[in-house]
Amino acid sequence: MGGGLGCPDGVSLVARNAVPPRPATIGVMSATDEREELWGGETAKAVANFPVSGEPIPVAVARWLGRIKAAAARANADLGLLDADTAQRIATAGDRIAAGEFDDQFPIDVFQTGSGTSSNMNANEVIARLAGDGVHANDHVNMGQSSNDVFPSAVHLAALDRTVADLLPALEQLAHALERKAEEFDDVVKSGRTHLMDAVPVTLGQEFSGYAAQVRQGVARLSDALPRLGQIPLGGTATGTGLNTHPAFAEKVRALLHDATGLPVSAPADPFESQAARDGLVELSGALKVVAVSLTKIANDLRLMGSGPRAGLSELFLPELQKGSSIMPGKVNPVIPEVVTQVAAQVIGNDTAITIGGMNGHFELNVYVPLIARNLLQSIGLLTSAATLLEEKCVAGIEANRERNEQYAEATLSAATALNPYIGYDKASEIVKEASRSGRPLREVAREAGVDESVLDEALDFHKMAKPHGSSLKKGRRASH
Repeated sequence: MGGGLGCPDGVSLVARNAVPPRPATIGVMSATDEREELWGGETAKAVANFPVSGEPIPVAVARWLGRIKAAAARANADLGLLDADTAQRIATAGDRIAAGEFDDQFPIDVFQTGSGTSSNMNANEVIARLAGDGVHANDHVNMGQSSNDVFPSAVHLAALDRTVADLLPALEQLAHALERKAEEFDDVVKSGRTHLMDAVPVTLGQEFSGYAAQVRQGVARLSDALPRLGQIPLGGTATGTGLNTHPAFAEKVRALLHDATGLPVSAPADPFESQAARDGLVELSGALKVVAVSLTKIANDLRLMGSGPRAGLSELFLPELQKGSSIMPGKVNPVIPEVVTQVAAQVIGNDTAITIGGMNGHFELNVYVPLIARNLLQSIGLLTSAATLLEEKCVAGIEANRERNEQYAEATLSAATALNPYIGYDKASEIVKEASRSGRPLREVAREAGVDESVLDEALDFHKMAKPHGSSLKKGRRASH
């Protein structure tokens, strides 16, 4: 993806959203990281009014405010509303914010006025200061705009950008890793489990194929939400009517943003829906929640199958990353699955807050946008990191305990299900009860009950039992794409 708003490779969104240290007050154009505060009075008031969390708005949102302001200046110049020199100075300043040069100049707490007005004015003031003499924060930088359309537009595009550039590639890599393991474990027969109890045999490869499909379905859900996420309210100004905005302004800005980034930036289905509701953000959060649910299922299965090594299931060998106990020598814990499930819990909690924020908009404006932005961008960043860790530090290094899996497949009494077509459900049930009571193998008890050896050879073929219709792994995986 183009756009240049992402962090350097390997640096997560979580790290980029850490609260920056308060800058010292020296020359603004200093080559060092220390510089004076570039914001003005409105920003200072907001800093004083909202000492809530110590956490500023997400860095990605601040950068997109800069990008939008730059595109707006260029559009206004093209429309003859802003002189070329002023527009160029504003655009240059906005581009520098978009590039991350001034992340530390957005100090207002994320828990602020619900429209994001304070942060919009923060961007206006910083850009006006950078643009130099004669540039007014409201009259020039904010021309054709309102906080009510600019700030949610920045949130939508920040979420769109991070999903496309970070999260979707991470999930694709995880799906590929799971598919590779599905192929590697395609011949490893094991006992299936339903209700945590023994069930008819499956292969380990089939289970991993299911995990890969879960991740790919998550990719599809997220991708489905992107076109609506790209519908931004820019041009609606205060209430959706477009007051004080040139009729061609919004279309020009959207075109500039799309051309610069390749993202699907588009006009809203209806300007009043787009201004008053944040349903596109709620929809994306819902898809993120489903991904979190999927990763929880996968991570829990992995740590259960890897439990032991002697007193657990021990069907898998998970990579050993670090000591698991300060007192028990040699203990190793499933730390990556534990991280993944904690991340998932946070994402699900974030979704609850986003849902509440989304349903509490009133009339022509939703006033929970900073909260939604904070939680949504955090969820995208957390899931990106979790998916990457799960792929690189867990799935890629998993090995199958083939001997243990085969023992479980042979030991499961549910394999008697395959005898039903030959001897009927009732007789098969009697055999299972006797095998369970006596602890003897299923085959032995069935033989004593008069089942022909040829029937036992045919019915109790565990590999055939796991794939009664032949191998469907590759066909099923292609269908999941």
